[in-house]
Amino acid sequence: MRKRRPFRAGTVGRRVDELDSVGGMDRSALNRTAFQATTHCLTGCAIGEILGLVISTALGWHDLPSVVLAIVLAFFFGYGLTIRPLVASGIPVPRAARLAFASDTLSIVTMEAVDTATVLLIPGAMAAGLLDGLFWGSLAASLLIAGVIAFPVNRWLIARGQGHAVLHGAHH
Repeated sequence: MRKRRPFRAGTVGRRVDELDSVGGMDRSALNRTAFQATTHCLTGCAIGEILGLVISTALGWHDLPSVVLAIVLAFFFGYGLTIRPLVASGIPVPRAARLAFASDTLSIVTMEAVDTATVLLIPGAMAAGLLDGLFWGSLAASLLIAGVIAFPVNRWLIARGQGHAVLHGAHH
């Protein structure tokens, strides 16, 4: 018989042995899946953020419309990167969209909140031009920080059968 392990701070009442095997997934697999989900989401957010900020900077837009465009495009590409392979595998578009919204929304919201706050807090970042190192450096830093913050969010969702774990059941 397996010996029960003690509680660990930060597990909100779940035993360590429950966390070692979540939904048939050991810690290593859970971390790997969370990393893949975070990377997947970060890719969509990065495409949208970069495209939105490049377009708005080239057009000379002010901060608010620039941020709004970047966020809208981040959600568009974030969801799009999830929906496209689902539809390609034969899942109807409405169901694929529901799965994408269920699996990606909290991750994208987390990334966008952190990314936007970071760029806005870096002095001069929103005023930097496309050929300025500050523009690209602040964007890269904000996306990296957003990915680091989103990883535990994705891990938490997957451990509870939500987030990208929802997509694993979509093909079955």
